[in-house]
Amino acid sequence: MKKKMIMLLTISTCSMLALAGCAGSTSNTTGTTSSATASATVSSVSTAAADSQIDTSDLFSDRDLKQTADLNSAVYYTVKSSTDIHITEAGVYVLSGTATDVTIYVDADSDAKVQLVLDGLNLTNADFPCIYVTKADKVFVTTSSDSSLSVTGTFTKDGDTNTDGVIFSRSDLVLNGTATLTVSSTDNGIVCKDDLKVTGGTYNITAGSKAFEANDSILIADGTFNLTAGTDGLHAENDEDDTKGYVYISGGIFTINAGDDGIHAVSVVQIDGGTFTIKAAEGIEGTYIQINDGTIDIQASDDGINAAKKSNSYRPTIEINGGDITVVMGAGDTDGIDSNGDIYVNGGTINVIGNSTFDYDGNAEYNGGTIIVNGEQVQSIPNQMMGGGRGGFGGNTGMNGNANFGGNAGMKGNGNRGNRQ
Repeated sequence: MKKKMIMLLTISTCSMLALAGCAGSTSNTTGTTSSATASATVSSVSTAAADSQIDTSDLFSDRDLKQTADLNSAVYYTVKSSTDIHITEAGVYVLSGTATDVTIYVDADSDAKVQLVLDGLNLTNADFPCIYVTKADKVFVTTSSDSSLSVTGTFTKDGDTNTDGVIFSRSDLVLNGTATLTVSSTDNGIVCKDDLKVTGGTYNITAGSKAFEANDSILIADGTFNLTAGTDGLHAENDEDDTKGYVYISGGIFTINAGDDGIHAVSVVQIDGGTFTIKAAEGIEGTYIQINDGTIDIQASDDGINAAKKSNSYRPTIEINGGDITVVMGAGDTDGIDSNGDIYVNGGTINVIGNSTFDYDGNAEYNGGTIIVNGEQVQSIPNQMMGGGRGGFGGNTGMNGNANFGGNAGMKGNGNRGNRQ
């Protein structure tokens, strides 16, 4: 049977118009330059499944994956309270010191690549981002020594722009490095209006709303993430193009405590690796959710993994091809694995504990892997909606008599994935 294949195009960078307005006094003095060169390490990226939902062939550049900056000709700044820094040219800029009410502005040419090296930088602002990117091709934020960024009050707008993140970028943003970045925010932690990539470093983020937010995509190759969010831990959403707003993860260690969703994408969530401990109302939510590998532990009070129709470009689907997944549900009207469309289990180990372990509105196929429901291994995918609790289309009670939803005798056709060869 032919397999359904939906591929997302990688997102090209869009140039944005520069925004006007500077808070407090400003400093445009060129910093001290240095000819020193730092060594570089490169983190690896997992190879995605051949029929992955996202085209992973060219997501990360070599520079994205390099965890240290080339400090040849780097410019050095030591921050001073109430004095902003304006960066208008491509290059590497090393930032250090402790100060209050300082914004690092990046407003460079649309083809400029700017690298900000946080070398023991500690900023506390009252109401405006610590790092504000209005224009560039790509901006790297690289941690070389432990640093902290904080906004303690209500964010103020920059004209019509709702600058609601401690780091706020209108251009592509890459986070990497060898140290820890601690972010505290009354609203969002890190916001990118384009593509947001993380390839290394440790991120301790406490946010009143979202820890990470991006318009086009969140792409993670590696890193350690300790996220406490009032709403979502990772959130990708583009309200103008619902083929975008996707999340791809191939590695990293994630500890997420969220008031709403641990991981949320309007279009696709694809997980090819990583270790996840998620405690949230909903653990993972998207329209198409594909899990190919990784160790995922979810405690949820609503749905553990939820495929809902957030995008008109995809059919709600949960596809599990590998990994070790444990979902523990709270009491009440909750579902462990819930799809408003289809569920395909082709591999991996799935352990669901709760009153309603699986719930789906469309087709279900169990082609491989191990499913454990409330401590017992099953040979079919139960359905709370049509079967209730731990019952459903199992044994001889399936829709086709002995040809129930288990094994290779599941419902096929209509262009769905079916068996994977």
